[in-house]
Formats: sequence, structure tokens, C-alpha cells
Amino acid sequence: MTWRATVLTLFPEMFPGPLGISLLGKALARNLWSLDVRDIREHGLGKHRTVDDTPAGGGPGMVMRADVACAAIDAARATNSNAPAIYLSPRGRALGQARVRELANGPGALLLCGRFEGLDQRAIDARDLEEISIGDFVLAGGEIAAMALIEAAVRLIPGVLGDAASPAEESFSEGLLEYPQYTRPQSFEGRDIPAPLTNGNHKEIANWRREQAKALTRARRPDLWAHFEKKNS
Repeated sequence: MTWRATVLTLFPEMFPGPLGISLLGKALARNLWSLDVRDIREHGLGKHRTVDDTPAGGGPGMVMRADVACAAIDAARATNSNAPAIYLSPRGRALGQARVRELANGPGALLLCGRFEGLDQRAIDARDLEEISIGDFVLAGGEIAAMALIEAAVRLIPGVLGDAASPAEESFSEGLLEYPQYTRPQSFEGRDIPAPLTNGNHKEIANWRREQAKALTRARRPDLWAHFEKKNS
């Protein structure tokens, strides 16, 4: 079964965007995955296809209506019923490589891209939406976050990347940041490629890379390092 991303958005013209180029675009053309982009406004109300209204209780901005969002979700689920329904939200659970891997191993994802001040909570509750965040910052909408999630998942699909070993050695694959990478020339502005990478000893290379990954994780992501230590104690 082809991995399928169904995106609900008010700006369908933003897609495929970066998802349509390079390795992901080639994989899309080869039907290794599929992209179904749907305009939420098709389910808008009245002559002007209204999708939002003022916040209950007052306050700035507008809120996406539950009836409109649920109509869009229900229509999408008719063709992608087994995929988890996800709402991209800054208050959601942080997206990690483990969840990305779970999504990549499944049938796909149905992604609702929010706009305005957010989505009526009743839509989230009524359709059991999983809220996911890509970081502790706020975007104008969920489209960029949806693209990030899709790219992270699609690149794990067999056949998408040229080197099947690549995903296993990247950041977060073992709960560690990735080790530093080098290539020619041997010397650049007085800086040489580290000696362990040039002696042809594969065991020594693997050990060096792992120690570098540990050191980087310990220094830059103490949260990941604490989890790694607990997992490997």
C-alpha cells in the first residue's frame, strides 16, 4: 500500500512546494508515496465560504469553526480512513523521530493545517485529533509544519533515499545527535579531516563517530542525553 499524505488547508497552492523536488519529488513521481491536498474552504459556509468566526468569550483574531473543520475531516477520511488524523499545533506534543518512524510505517497521515487563533476545541475532541508541534514557536499556519512532518516520514519509506543505510546513522536514530561529517579536500584553511576517518579502520571509524555523537548530544541536548543514559544504563 502506498503511503498517503492527506492535507487539509486553506492554502492548497502551497503544495507540493518543497515536497515536489529532489528525492521526495522523484519518489512522488514514482508513486512511492502520494499527496492529496484538499481546500478546507470547500466546506465553508454561505456565499463567501466562511470558515472562521470570533472567539467565544472575546479576544483578538478569529477561530476556525468546528462544523467546517469536521466536514473537511470527514470528507478526507472517506478516502484515507486508516490514517491517524493530526492537527499541527504549537501546543501539541513535540514531534520526535520515534513518532515519525511510527507514521512512516503506517498507511499515511491526515494533516489539518490550522490558521487564525486556532481551531474550535470541539473539533479536536469530536474527531479525536492528535495534536503535534514541530517546536516551541508559532507560525502563521500549519502548512510548513505539515511539510516538515511529511518529509520526515516519507524519507524513511524504503526506496526514497538512495542509500538504505543512511536513515540508520542520522540524528536521533539511536537517541543521539549525528556525528560531524567531512569530505575532500583533506585540508581546508588549516583544518584537517580527523585522522580516525582516514585510516581505513572501520571499527575505529565507528567508535570515533559514536563518541562524537555522544559528546555533541551531551553538550547540546542534555534532555536527549539524559534519556539516552537512562535507556542504556
